[in-house]
Amino acid sequence: MKSMKLSLIVVVCFCTICFAKQNLSYIDIIGRLTDLEHLATLPDAGEKCQQFSSYDRRSKYDQASGKYVQWYANGDGDGFIRKEGEDFVLAEMQGPGVIWRIWSALLKEGHVKIYLDGNEKPAVDLPFVGYFNRENAPFDRSALVYESAKGFNCYVPMPFQKSCKIVAEKDWGKYFHFTYTTFPKGTKVPTFKRQLSEAESVALDEANEFLANCGRDPAGERKGQKTNQITVTIAAGETATVAKINGKRAITAIKVKTFLPGDEQDYDLLRQMTISINFDDEKSASVWSPLGDFFGSAPGKQLYKSLPMGATEDGFYSYWYMPFGRKAVVKIANESDKPQKLVFTVTHSPLKKSIKKLGRFHAKWHRNLSAEFGKERWPDWMLLKTTGKGRLCGVMMHIWSPVGWYLKVEWCAGHWWWGEGDEKFFVDGEKFPSTYGTGTEDYFGYAWCNDGIFSKAYHNQTINEKNAGNICVSRWHIGDNIPFQKSFEATIEKYYPDDYQTLYAATVYWYQDADSEDIYPEVPVEERIGYFTKKVLSKVKGAIEGEDLEVVSKSAGKLTHQELGSRFSGGKHLWWTEAKPGDSLVLASNVDKGGSYKVKAQLTKAVDYGIVQLYGDGEKLGGPIDLYNNGVVPTGEIDLGTFEIEAGKHQLKIEIVGANEKAAKAYMFGLDYIKLEKTD
Repeated sequence: MKSMKLSLIVVVCFCTICFAKQNLSYIDIIGRLTDLEHLATLPDAGEKCQQFSSYDRRSKYDQASGKYVQWYANGDGDGFIRKEGEDFVLAEMQGPGVIWRIWSALLKEGHVKIYLDGNEKPAVDLPFVGYFNRENAPFDRSALVYESAKGFNCYVPMPFQKSCKIVAEKDWGKYFHFTYTTFPKGTKVPTFKRQLSEAESVALDEANEFLANCGRDPAGERKGQKTNQITVTIAAGETATVAKINGKRAITAIKVKTFLPGDEQDYDLLRQMTISINFDDEKSASVWSPLGDFFGSAPGKQLYKSLPMGATEDGFYSYWYMPFGRKAVVKIANESDKPQKLVFTVTHSPLKKSIKKLGRFHAKWHRNLSAEFGKERWPDWMLLKTTGKGRLCGVMMHIWSPVGWYLKVEWCAGHWWWGEGDEKFFVDGEKFPSTYGTGTEDYFGYAWCNDGIFSKAYHNQTINEKNAGNICVSRWHIGDNIPFQKSFEATIEKYYPDDYQTLYAATVYWYQDADSEDIYPEVPVEERIGYFTKKVLSKVKGAIEGEDLEVVSKSAGKLTHQELGSRFSGGKHLWWTEAKPGDSLVLASNVDKGGSYKVKAQLTKAVDYGIVQLYGDGEKLGGPIDLYNNGVVPTGEIDLGTFEIEAGKHQLKIEIVGANEKAAKAYMFGLDYIKLEKTD
């Protein structure tokens, strides 16, 4: 009888465990907001994370032809599913699932209603601004609901069992993301309600408090945990092993104290030192990155605190959970020309789950991965491409975009603006991405090309040199991690080519099963440094730069010098804006020696430029010049004719006479340079 009773207890306990796997309370869901260990669990079939957004609906995949249509379209504020009367349907989801994140760039008073599980009464009915102004419970926790550099973010989770429909009234605002997970069939979750129980409210408060004070391991101290500390001085050109751990364990924390100059010398040094981690005798490392970039900081050490990573006065920290079955080896390489001293602290603990249920942690840094997208997929830029089963958990990007001029408007700190590109995540062979964003800065949780520095639990902007230099941004997918079963491809649009000096580097963090291949190689040190420093751009020999000409008069508009990159002499041009047909601009320059000269000019073409007539000392120089082009480019040298020119001051008049029928009617004009070539 005793053995039978024991067997019955075992069966009951086993069934309870199985049942518990299929049931997530609201407190369980709140726990996912800070659960880094869960990310290592390989996803079950049917688990997905997707996003509804206001992306430009002109971008399509044509099933019949197998081609992408207007993949570059950038009117990302007006997209929605359909209209129902005067209302806009923004999202429709099938459960069981949970909304993890809402983002917007423009909030108004029109109501946004969230209908859950077929109920006629919305679970949430608030002005759209009411989701973000912290005046309405439970959307009133400051680390979960906030503004960051003009971007509005709400991370209060909202679960649903059967369905979710989001409807907006007119004047609700503009631009939206709703990022959500759907769980496998059979999972039970509660239907969200704004009136939380006392226990739920306490749990949400505790998560909010932790996220507001990042910098420690959310799991606390684990049973069987061990910490190893080592101080190493690594000679130039050498590699040192800083940790070698045996057994079925997981690295739970890595901390590094550096002894660097603390100025811009750090920029190169933190790229010349690299961290690598090999698990279970794998031939190539699953983790390889320049040291600073691995910890989410580039160029150099930029201070910030977030949930899984940070850089503080005391050093760098990482709390990514890195499981292994037999062995982990952590190495640091020094490719600088001097010895480097570091203090490494590595914490590890026994596994709680079978290694077969856990993915292998990966973090790889790269620049310009080769991807044969072709013109059809322009302007997609590869972040990650991999196969097998796993989860995307984070992206850090270092952008070098030195070409910029400053807009004196509140909402945008600078332009030549690099960040319009949308993120696109293709899961398990999707032809059209289940995550399609509205702009690079939107993906990183801010808006309107704002250069404000911010440090949040899930996203950061740690440096921004007025959008005309270095920018570093990161996004951590914790609750909203992206599971995949067979394959995953993440891209982000990059509108400006490398010869505009707009250069991207990315570190991507993900888990995948140990049997899947990681194709990302190490990047040579000469490709990691030297490119993100401002260079003096060369000028065309013999050119009279547009920005150096004397301004005699202008009938209307504004003049400025706009930086345009290496395609233009000296990297910039004289820019005339806010004029209209009939307006004129008169410029002047001295000619030192009289004679016969061939007169040439290089102007600028773009979508919003006009048709102009040029005059030299009152005489027409050829016919009207149409400066329309779908993209900003120099015209190349235009031959304006050969003339006898006396020594002394001479005038160049520009008159706006119209615009191409395809052009945006802004009638802009840009003069790169004038060149006089002596013919006698």
